[in-house]
Amino acid sequence: MTTKLPVLGAALSIKSLPAHRDWLLERQRDLEIQDFFRADLLDSDWRGTAREIKAMLDGHTGRLGIHGPFWGFKIDSHDPMIRRAVTKRLLQGLEVAEFLGATQMVIHSPYTTWDANNIDMLPDNREALIERVRATLTDVIASAEQANCEIVIENIEDKNPQDRVGLAKALGSSKVRISLDTGHANYAHHSTGAPPVDYYVDAAGDMLTHVHLQDTDGYADRHWAPGEGNIRWVAVFRALAKLNSNPRLILELRNHDQVRAGAAHLASLGLAE
Repeated sequence: MTTKLPVLGAALSIKSLPAHRDWLLERQRDLEIQDFFRADLLDSDWRGTAREIKAMLDGHTGRLGIHGPFWGFKIDSHDPMIRRAVTKRLLQGLEVAEFLGATQMVIHSPYTTWDANNIDMLPDNREALIERVRATLTDVIASAEQANCEIVIENIEDKNPQDRVGLAKALGSSKVRISLDTGHANYAHHSTGAPPVDYYVDAAGDMLTHVHLQDTDGYADRHWAPGEGNIRWVAVFRALAKLNSNPRLILELRNHDQVRAGAAHLASLGLAE
């Protein structure tokens, strides 16, 4: 366990990177690239975009990750044909990650608000969901292990913070870990009766290696800068301080111009640098 304050990073795109380059390099902050979840880019000259990003990051030695593809699919599809398409998309994401030298890729949790009330209605539902995810991710996990790239599963609608943890553990790879989106958890807390955000940290424990920091009002997925919503940041960072896994703390804001303001707010509370 460390006593020094964690250093914040950010989720940025090729368009917003130049404005924050000096801020990233001054502390060698962790960075998540958010261009390569787009299907149109993955199916076109993604290497050209990736080369531009690599040039922008000359001198950056912080930890690098990407947000993997997620639009238009879930990783637990019942349809084998759809699962093959999802596998292909995620393998494309890993190819990008390896090209960039990224060591983490974010993917989305399969658990829905519906699941919270219905998954245990039939005795085999929970295990069947895990097996569908396993069928989708087997080749992806093998590639991630070969590329030394961690796959982190981010909460979206998850009401029970233990669901993702159980899924990640069941997949049986050191390269499958947990991501927490604070705003998604806060939405689930206020709108669907889930526990507060710090409970999600505690539930994941040292399986948690990635955090999207964003604030909300608990009603919608705002992606506001910390301080604009109602998340209890002191409680969140108190929970994070218990961990030994050193998660990447990534400001993921809708308005990338607000990254430094969000970081300054958390710094003003004495929570991070």
